[in-house]
Amino acid sequence: MVGTEKAAEKPDEDALYVLTAVLLTPAQFPGVLGDDYPEACAALGLEPFAEGYGLVLGQDGQGARWTVATEDVTLVACAVAAWDCGMEYDLSPDDRTVAAVLPGWPLALAVSAPGVPAPHDPEPEPDDGTDSGAPMLSPPDTGSWGPAQRRLGADQIALQWAEWREQVEEEVEFTEPGEGPPSGVRRVLEEVRAYVESPPPPGRIRSAFASGDARTLRADGPGWSVVARTDDIAFVLTDEAPGEILPVGRGPELPGLLKALDDLAPRPAA
Repeated sequence: MVGTEKAAEKPDEDALYVLTAVLLTPAQFPGVLGDDYPEACAALGLEPFAEGYGLVLGQDGQGARWTVATEDVTLVACAVAAWDCGMEYDLSPDDRTVAAVLPGWPLALAVSAPGVPAPHDPEPEPDDGTDSGAPMLSPPDTGSWGPAQRRLGADQIALQWAEWREQVEEEVEFTEPGEGPPSGVRRVLEEVRAYVESPPPPGRIRSAFASGDARTLRADGPGWSVVARTDDIAFVLTDEAPGEILPVGRGPELPGLLKALDDLAPRPAA
């Protein structure tokens, strides 16, 4: 059950009807899965190879959830880019590039394939005594504030920067990096600075395109996330402050820190 197909009037039980796909690379991965790339890979039982993976999420002909991890990162990147532009793209990884076929989905999806039963976990494989079956994947619990929800919040700020930036334009007094910020923010900024001297695991710092020459930065660590733009301010989220989003003004230190972080961030290969 490796091939990928579109749903048909008569479902093929051995086909995978693709619903979506995401990248899992040091430069880009679903933040909800972990603070860095190796942690995100571990959540799926995959080796953190430098080249990364593409994750294809879909259903089989019986409606069961499956995730296919392919080493063809370029193929998945092209499919995602085409879909983002409203274009069709037949995502069918070659069998030779498939690294793993995993039961379940690591992310929550609100869509399903037409013409097949509702999404459900596949039946467990018969126990042959070898304990070789892959564990059932399921989305991280985001029902209460914690690391997964904190990272999701940071993802949303990065995706909707203009909206969040507008909210703090005139209503919030900025924390300045060098002027006695609250202890939680100060600790986070100190740990971020330490990344410049001692680079963290891949994916702890990520950089994405923004408008003009600016970049959107993500930095994560134990209990905290930072979202920033290289030409603007930063936002800090911590596990210890549920739901709080603390803006950090540029001041004299932030521009140089953000530039240094951007220089450390991996760039997408595809």
